[in-house]
Amino acid sequence: MLDKKRLKNLGINIKSERLRKNISQEKLAELTNISRNSVSLIETGKINPTVLKVLDIANVLGTDINSLTKEI
Repeated sequence: MLDKKRLKNLGINIKSERLRKNISQEKLAELTNISRNSVSLIETGKINPTVLKVLDIANVLGTDINSLTKEI
């Protein structure tokens, strides 16, 4: 149960930052070399991305990985 909550919080953080930067899921997917569906699943906490993928997402969003992993 705790893992699901943590993944959900990670997804919320990623989605919030993506929307702040006005980047679509499609664009984020393209820039991180993952599918748009995977971006959606990450943002809804349904899959557990690798730490390297979270780093890629942070780099594309121009943010620190710590801001994406807060409260997880």
